[in-house]
Amino acid sequence: MPEAILTILKFCFLALLYLFLFRVIRVVYLELGGRVRGTARAAPAPAPSGKRRGKGGPLVLKAVAPAEVKGRVWDIGEELTVGRAAACQVSLGDDTYVSQMHARVFRRDSEIFVEDLGSTNGTYLNRKKLTCEMPVHRGDRIQVGKTVLELAK
Repeated sequence: MPEAILTILKFCFLALLYLFLFRVIRVVYLELGGRVRGTARAAPAPAPSGKRRGKGGPLVLKAVAPAEVKGRVWDIGEELTVGRAAACQVSLGDDTYVSQMHARVFRRDSEIFVEDLGSTNGTYLNRKKLTCEMPVHRGDRIQVGKTVLELAK
């Protein structure tokens, strides 16, 4: 009987080892996949000259936390990518919880949307984790890693 138990334990150990390796490979794939996806896109078009900006003037993405980036502002053109990569329009290189290509904020018709790009830690809109692209309105908060961004006027 003890030999049978040892054999079962060996198989359980191997299963756990393979599960761990699978998770590591998956995380690496998602990180590299985000970077490849991000570099394959064309550069964002310049923002339209106010016609599709919605009511009350141009919308911007403003950092509200943490203190290191608080107050920084990015104009929302047709698309903004958020991540640690230097190619991102909103580059958050100091936030280690942000993936290389974490999320994108984009304009469709006259609405602003946010979408997670397969990030490891997820993207949150008003403290709810995104599972698909969601519309963003003025005053909404987007969290990527430890960084909180607010859609402002």
